[in-house]
Amino acid sequence: MMDFTPEQLERYSRHILLQDVGVEGQEKLLAAKVLIVGAGGLGAPVSLYLAAAGVGTVGIIDNDEVEISNLQRQIVHFTGDIGTAKVESAAAKMRAVNPDVTVKTYKKFLCADNIREVIRDYDFVIDGTDNFPTKFLVNDACVMEKIPFSHGGILRFDGQTMTVLPHNSACYRCSFRQPPPPDAVPTCSQAGVLGAIAGMLGTIQAAEALKFITKTGELLTNCLLSFDAKTMNFRKVPLRKQPDCPICGENPTITELVDMEQTVCELKS
Repeated sequence: MMDFTPEQLERYSRHILLQDVGVEGQEKLLAAKVLIVGAGGLGAPVSLYLAAAGVGTVGIIDNDEVEISNLQRQIVHFTGDIGTAKVESAAAKMRAVNPDVTVKTYKKFLCADNIREVIRDYDFVIDGTDNFPTKFLVNDACVMEKIPFSHGGILRFDGQTMTVLPHNSACYRCSFRQPPPPDAVPTCSQAGVLGAIAGMLGTIQAAEALKFITKTGELLTNCLLSFDAKTMNFRKVPLRKQPDCPICGENPTITELVDMEQTVCELKS
């Protein structure tokens, strides 16, 4: 059992008071490592809540700089951060929220050549990306490395998320075998997105990470949680692990990672 300082006991008192978390759960959080892929709409609230919760090490990877159009939903970035690397902007806010947290920044794109090396140091991965090829890449790499992760996606007024425990629950490919054709589904920059949707879904993803680390409650496994903010209707679609899944099935056909369109590798960035 670690020795909490008086300041830590006060900082985490609302967690410690929870019967399902307590001192032991907070110790697990402080020892945990979570990687956030994308410092945008989803990664922004996730980063703040993980830091506030006292997750000991949080990695955040993104190759972009802050733009004024980001500020409508990416709440970890401020007007004065425009032109700054998103990972550095997010890291500064996380450290300001909680100096207990170690923040590791990666200003690069994830690709087939580097993703497994990056993710294997972490206990849980948050997918906050905004394009399908990278989402499939995250899924496949996490399955190969047996690292649990939370998938999330938003567009217009809608959001969806699921949690994957590789080889134990349905993965992203169990339901969505291949990315849609290029330009078949618009991006947020093309179709728009209600800013608060990012916060709604990002906080759910953060909660899933905290539940996984503390072994509390039931995770969003074997189901897809979706919501429509126009009507505030939420629904869970049951999913099943598929024996013929090309990545986690009985006879996987995907045995190595390959970059698809829209994924870019910049190992030196």
